[in-house]
Amino acid sequence: GEEHYNCISALHKSMRGSDENASLYWLARMLEGGEDPLYVARRLVRFASEDIGLADPLALTQAVAAYQGCHFIGMPECEVILAQCVVYFARAPKSIEVYRAYSNVKECLRMHTGPLPPVPLHLRNASTRLMKNLGYGKGYKYNPMYKEPVEQDYLPEELKGTDFFKERKT
Repeated sequence: GEEHYNCISALHKSMRGSDENASLYWLARMLEGGEDPLYVARRLVRFASEDIGLADPLALTQAVAAYQGCHFIGMPECEVILAQCVVYFARAPKSIEVYRAYSNVKECLRMHTGPLPPVPLHLRNASTRLMKNLGYGKGYKYNPMYKEPVEQDYLPEELKGTDFFKERKT
């Protein structure tokens, strides 16, 4: 029932708050109450990117490994795998930078009126002679061929200068 959602919420908020003791408590309460360990593991995969993100890129690897470990061995043996992951997450630095930036991109797409801007010609793949003749790929600079970063636009003209990492939703 509702307690299922209350407990997962408490687990998430405890990990966000870096409280490893409370995180373990809510995890144990869920598992000892019969919660599916794969449900918890799936939520940890999401948490790794949503709440920890680039502050510790290995968090996602940790979460996926925990999910796979739970899938392989099941309960009760997998409880310690989940416990390790939960404590790792509670102790990890947190960052919502990617989560916020992606939300800003989605908002940009939702607020756009009319047809979406076309992909710039230099970014299009010229897989046929006709496409090449139409200018697909013309002027594209293949970064690995240069010693220094190249100046090149990757967004459509209408979005030039947009920084989704700095844009703030109101």
